[in-house]
Amino acid sequence: MTHWPLLSLVTFLPLVGVAFIMTARGDEAVVARNARNIALSTSVIVFLLSILLWVGFDTTTAAFQFVERARWITIGGFAINYHMGIDGISLFFVLLSTLLTVLCIAASWNTVHSQVREYMISFLVLETMMVGIFCALDFVLFYVFFEGVLVPMFLIIGIWGGARRIYAAFKFFLYTLLGSVLSLLAILAVYFQTGSTDIEVALNHAFPPDMQKWLFLAFFASFAVKVPMWPVHTWLPDAHVEAPTAGSVILAGVLLKMGGYGFVRFSLPMFPLASDYFTPLMFALSAIAVIYTSFVALAQTDMKKLIAYSSIAHMGFVTMGIFAANSEAVQGAVIQMLSHGLVSAALFLVVGVVYDRLHTRDIDRYGGLAERMPAYAFVFMVFMLASVGLPGTSGFVGEFLILVGTFRVSTLECFLAATALVLGAMYMLYLYRRVIFGTITRDDLRDIVDLTPREKAIFAPLLVLVVWMGIYPNSFLAPIRVSVDNLVERVDAAQKSAARASVIEIVVPAQAATTTKNQ
Repeated sequence: MTHWPLLSLVTFLPLVGVAFIMTARGDEAVVARNARNIALSTSVIVFLLSILLWVGFDTTTAAFQFVERARWITIGGFAINYHMGIDGISLFFVLLSTLLTVLCIAASWNTVHSQVREYMISFLVLETMMVGIFCALDFVLFYVFFEGVLVPMFLIIGIWGGARRIYAAFKFFLYTLLGSVLSLLAILAVYFQTGSTDIEVALNHAFPPDMQKWLFLAFFASFAVKVPMWPVHTWLPDAHVEAPTAGSVILAGVLLKMGGYGFVRFSLPMFPLASDYFTPLMFALSAIAVIYTSFVALAQTDMKKLIAYSSIAHMGFVTMGIFAANSEAVQGAVIQMLSHGLVSAALFLVVGVVYDRLHTRDIDRYGGLAERMPAYAFVFMVFMLASVGLPGTSGFVGEFLILVGTFRVSTLECFLAATALVLGAMYMLYLYRRVIFGTITRDDLRDIVDLTPREKAIFAPLLVLVVWMGIYPNSFLAPIRVSVDNLVERVDAAQKSAARASVIEIVVPAQAATTTKNQ
C-alpha cells in the first residue's frame, strides 16, 4: 500500500471529478443532477482513500510517511520538487478535509439551485487545495496550495453568499492575501539561507537567532490572519454570515486550521528561539482573543455570528497551547483543532437546518423548537455541550490538555483561559435556551419540520466522532504523540543550546577581564 501514490490520489482525484462535471451535457436540470452525483461520488471515494492513510499509518515513528518525491521545476541551480508526505500532526487534518467535503456536498444537495455545476466544481477544487496544504513538504508547493484555497472560497462566498457577499468575499481575500505576501518573502529568505525549498531541510537547519525573529514575524503575518488571531480577526464574522452553510462549514472546519497548522509545522520547530522570544506576545494575543471574543459572542443576535466569534475564542486556546511548547499543550492544540473542526462544522450545519426552513438566523425569531423538532434539539444539544467542553465529548480533551500544559508555563495565562470556559458556557447555553426551549409563539414555527433522513445522515458521522474522541481520545492521540514529542524535543534542544551559548559568551569575557585585571 505504501508504494501507491496514495497522497497524490487523495489530493488530485477531486480534479478528475471536476473534469467529469465539466463534460456533462444536457439541459440545466440534467447538468445540475449529474454535477451533484459526480461531486458526491468523487468526494466519497477520496474520503475512503484517505482512511487508508490512517489504517496504514505507523504510530511508532515521527518520520514523514507515504512520501512521494519528483523533480518539478528546475531553473539553473534552482530546483523545486514535488514532495509530499504526512506525519502524525498532518494525518487527521487530511481526514478532516475529506470528511467535511463529503458532508458539505451532501448538505448542499437541495439548498443550492443556481449554477450548481460551478458550485460543485468550486468545492472539489477547494478539497484538492486543502489536502495539498497538509501534505506538501516543499515550501513552493505548500505556498501554491495555501494561496490556491483563496480562489474557490472567494467564489463560494461571492457568488452563493448572502446580501453583503461581495464585501465579505473581498475582505476575506484581501486580509489573507496581504499576510501571505510576507510569508512568500520569508520562503525566499529560507531558500537563500538553506539552498533548498524542502521543508525537511529547513526543519533540520539552525537559523541565526536574529534571522529567526524576522522569519517568525513574516510567517506570523500569514498564519495569524488565517487562525484568525485578535486583532486581525474582523474578516471572519463577515465571511461566516455571508457564506452559504457549506462555505461556513469548510471555513470553520478546515481553513481556520491552516494558521494553527502553520504555527506547528513551521514557526515552532524552525524558529524555536524566536518562538520563545515572542511567547509572551502570543500568550497576550491568545488571552485577549479568548476573553474579548467570548464577551462579543454574548452580545450577538445572529446565530452564525455568535458561532463565528466562538470559533475565534476556541482558536485562541489553540495558539496558547502551541506556544506553551510542551508535549501536553501541543497535543492538546492539535486535538482542539480537530475537535473544533468537527464541532464548529456541525454547529454551522445546525444553523443551516433552521435557516433553510425560515430563512432567518435571528435568535429572537426562534424559541420552543424542542416541541416540534426533538431530533434537532438533541443534535444541537450534543454539539453545544461539545463546544462548551463537557467531559465525554471531544471539546473536553483538547481544552484539558492545553490547560495542563499551559499551567506548567504560566499560571496567569492558564487562569485567563479558564475564565473563558465559563464565558463559553454562558453564550452557548444562552443560544440553546433561546432557540430550543420556551413556547412556540409564531405560526410558522408550528409547522416547522424536524430533521429529514438526509440531514440525520449528515449529522451521524459528526456525532459519532465527537463522542468517540471524547470517550477514547487515545485512538487520535497515538498517531499525534510521537510527532509532537519529537517536535518538542527539537525545540527544547535548540533553546537549551542557545542558553548554554549565551552563558559561555557572558562567562568568557568576564574571565578574560578578571585575568587582565590581575595582571
